[in-house]
Amino acid sequence: MSMEVHLSILMLIGVACFVASSSVEATPKPRVTAMFIFGDSLSDPGNNIYFIRTTTKANYWPYGIDLDQGPTGRYSNGKLFVDFLGELLGLPLIPSYADTNAKGVDILSGVNYASAGAGILEDTGYLFGRVIPLREQIDNFKTTLNQLRDRMQTEDLSDYLAKAFVFVDMGANDYLNNYILPMLYKSSHTYSPQQYADLLIKLYTGYISQLQNLGLRKFFLAEVAPIGCIPAVMLKSHAPPGECDDSSNNLVQMFNSRLKSLVYRLNSDNPGSVFTLGASFQMFIDLRDNADAYGFKVKDKACCGIGRSEGRKPLCVPNAEPCFNRDEYLFWDEAHPTQAANQIFAHRTFDNTSYCYPISIQRMIEM
Repeated sequence: MSMEVHLSILMLIGVACFVASSSVEATPKPRVTAMFIFGDSLSDPGNNIYFIRTTTKANYWPYGIDLDQGPTGRYSNGKLFVDFLGELLGLPLIPSYADTNAKGVDILSGVNYASAGAGILEDTGYLFGRVIPLREQIDNFKTTLNQLRDRMQTEDLSDYLAKAFVFVDMGANDYLNNYILPMLYKSSHTYSPQQYADLLIKLYTGYISQLQNLGLRKFFLAEVAPIGCIPAVMLKSHAPPGECDDSSNNLVQMFNSRLKSLVYRLNSDNPGSVFTLGASFQMFIDLRDNADAYGFKVKDKACCGIGRSEGRKPLCVPNAEPCFNRDEYLFWDEAHPTQAANQIFAHRTFDNTSYCYPISIQRMIEM
């Protein structure tokens, strides 16, 4: 994510919602028919590595150093939040859309369409070259849907889609790799922060409606995590060392407040569907503020990249030597969490309405 810093990692978290305690075991029987994932680098399992014009890729060592498959394109040392979430849902590892096309990987358990650097706006992240914005990710889902129609009767497909779990984590890059880069994008010169948040939510609402019209019914919509707390942003901030950049966090909170209102409105207007909000912002803040309690000794520097070179390298570069105590770091690189953090995020929120509301994921999948 190169500065995808979304990614914000959003952080990290960007994401956010599934299972209450680390004692919960992965369910042997799937709780849902499938999982369909739309997002950015926090969720990208390798879709970007198929686009050679893209500079935001993570298909080299030491990315994936703690993953059985090795480097796959995931922006982490191991599994992503959605990987752990899938386990809790009783599903196998959800394949990338690219792999379903290039390698013929089966699509019945779901597909991951996420793309590092992507956003809600079409031009977000294009400083990297080629990314897959939310609109195009939905177009890719339509292709998958056509493939499913060839394998199921209409009634069976409708039931399958209605019981599938939809994960959406978008918006961080629309700030990290768009609005807060005034030398590269005109958005901050064109829109006030409030107008920009309104624009993003308007487009986002339309995209969610498209997915619902295609038959999906159970939606988890993640907030944008506090991008002002990721190493890449903190390094450039005027805030005291170790402190988050409040200006960046305040920007994304404008989006988050509108997203929360949208979730309640969608539930009210669509009685046949269910929407829940992943409170990624507060979840990450809570984890950061209580890092020691979760076993993290380093919360403001990266294990690979910034954490080792004090900012002289933008990301975890090929063959870089990462920290050896990776489970003690909150961040793997300048913008993305470690596998240890991703696992905590997933297990911390499954049935916890403090980070998932108006209902928990557990309650949603039982409906």
